[in-house]
Amino acid sequence: MKPVVPMSILNQITVLIITFNEEPNIGRTLEAVKWASQILVVDSGSTDATISIAKQYPQVVILQRPFDTFAKQCNYGLSEIKTDWVLSLDADYQLSADLVAELERLVPSNEIAGYRASFVYSIFGRPLRATLYPARTVLYRRNGANYCDEGHGHRVAILGAVQNLQSKIRHDDRKPIARWFASQQKYAAGEAEYLLSASREKLGRNDSIRLLAWPAPIFVFGYTLLVKGCLFDGWAGWYYVLQRTLAEIMIALAIIDRRLRGATEKQ
Repeated sequence: MKPVVPMSILNQITVLIITFNEEPNIGRTLEAVKWASQILVVDSGSTDATISIAKQYPQVVILQRPFDTFAKQCNYGLSEIKTDWVLSLDADYQLSADLVAELERLVPSNEIAGYRASFVYSIFGRPLRATLYPARTVLYRRNGANYCDEGHGHRVAILGAVQNLQSKIRHDDRKPIARWFASQQKYAAGEAEYLLSASREKLGRNDSIRLLAWPAPIFVFGYTLLVKGCLFDGWAGWYYVLQRTLAEIMIALAIIDRRLRGATEKQ
């Protein structure tokens, strides 16, 4: 009797991507997952060429839903997926051939509910030697998965163990800098609300530093430039360092603004 060869997990995956005006990124992201038989794009009302680019891939299904929060967009997408596994990607993520090969070799036991990936951060195609971008659970079983909002971001809660993938995902956002400024303003407001309302006991070290407001931008500038070594990545490194520092400054300003306004209202 011939041994039973397990079916590749690639055949059991739906790729889930949330989009809004991702014309500079979505083509590269979809090209890296065109092996997938099912790709679900939940679009938040794009007005650029995002939809027309996505339609060039026959396995892509496009659903449109007005944006309220990232978690609700993702949960809506999950409700439309029928496969056992979900590969959740941002529209500026690119999978390498090594990572796809690693996914193809996976034979998860029943106890494994997901897989976590770390990232290579790129600036206009130039990979940096390090990043502050955290690892994410990107591949997980659909059953039992649920997203929740956390500050300006979101995360997926799953039932079971999560293992680490060895290969990394490239993060390469090429949208205009004006779009980054607009997004960061919204993110800073959401992060400030989260930090000020969260229980102090539940905040980690990084969030506790952020809540102090002034130390975080100084710490991030020195840490990304010197400790992470972005100083040696040329202009791409400086671009990243200044972006991360400015993002922390905007969060700090949003926190101080709320504190000062609250103090004024009590007078």
